[in-house]
Amino acid sequence: MSSPWSGPGWPTPGRSLNSFPVQTLSAAAMAALLVASAGKHFRDPAFYRDVVPGYLCRRDPEPGTDQGGPAHPLAVLSRDEWIAVSGLLELAAAVGILLPPTRKLTATALTAMFAAFLAGHVDALVRAYSPAGTPLRRKIHTARLPLQAPLILWAWSLRKSALPKRAPGSRP
Repeated sequence: MSSPWSGPGWPTPGRSLNSFPVQTLSAAAMAALLVASAGKHFRDPAFYRDVVPGYLCRRDPEPGTDQGGPAHPLAVLSRDEWIAVSGLLELAAAVGILLPPTRKLTATALTAMFAAFLAGHVDALVRAYSPAGTPLRRKIHTARLPLQAPLILWAWSLRKSALPKRAPGSRP
């Protein structure tokens, strides 16, 4: 009986690591990167605070008051909540990218997520070069922004179907 785990790219007895398709190894590497990044979201959320644009952040009321400040319509979560949600999304994507039946959908979603993160990186870079920015922040965000392009391209490259094509009318 066939299962998603028995398709090409999954280890079977007598099969060497060298016979793994490059895409499967690439998906595993992406999953490892996503797990590491997701873990950092929870261990060191400050690392990500600068790249969450302010217009996405809800302004919670100050202690002792009933109202927060005016908010953008997209400001539905606090900065720390956005960081936690993106960490959880990265964990889910790490699992989805490993499973051949969900790889194409997950890779498409990852491509969109990394592209959306560009807005945060651009916003952080603009703020780093503002009068309130520091030389260290300028260096950090100048280095972080260009890293998004290879991530976007890598995620897009994983959209290639991980499952073998079947002839119409054939059975699994």
